[in-house]
Parts: sequence; C-alpha cells; structure tokens
Amino acid sequence: MFKRVLYWAWIVLLAATPLILWILPADQFDQEGGAILCPSRLFFDFECYGCGMTRAVMHAHHMEWTEAVYFNYGVVLVYPALVILWLYWFRLALRAVGVIGNPAS
Repeated sequence: MFKRVLYWAWIVLLAATPLILWILPADQFDQEGGAILCPSRLFFDFECYGCGMTRAVMHAHHMEWTEAVYFNYGVVLVYPALVILWLYWFRLALRAVGVIGNPAS
C-alpha cells in the first residue's frame, strides 16, 4: 500500500515537472548577477562543457532552439536524452501502479 502511494507521488512529481518548467519564463536562469552554482566556475574560474546547460535546456523546453544552442551546443543531445529518460520513468511508474500493462512486482 505504502509503495503504491509512493509511486503515485512519483507520477504526480513527474507530471508536474515539465508543466512547472513551461510556466516559468524561458529566461528564468539567464541572469548573470546571481550566485555561481557551478563548482568549476566557483573554485577555478573555468567554464566546463556543462556550463550553460541549465539555461540551454530551459530554452529548449520552450522551443527556443537558437537561444538554447547559444548557451550550450550540447543541448541537442542532452535535451532529447532528458525527454526520453522522463518518458521511460513515467511509463515505469504508470506500469508499477497498474495503469498500463502488467504491474511490476
């Protein structure tokens, strides 16, 4: 019973995540004056290959591909991978509670 409740909570969280990201403006994370969260920039003042990926994914999520590629060209691989991973997790969770297919044991 408790496991089923956790799966339903996971389904709600998975369903809410893209909706919340669509509600937020595409430039939500574009401000440069805020706190630096990237450890390579914070400690070494060096931009790694992942720098700008959060901003790029947010713009890709809003279908602003030019801006997304501007922030990090790796978004053309990362964003589709995130969508596929999200769909996989969502399908597994729905299957676990018996909404689709056979429930996982």
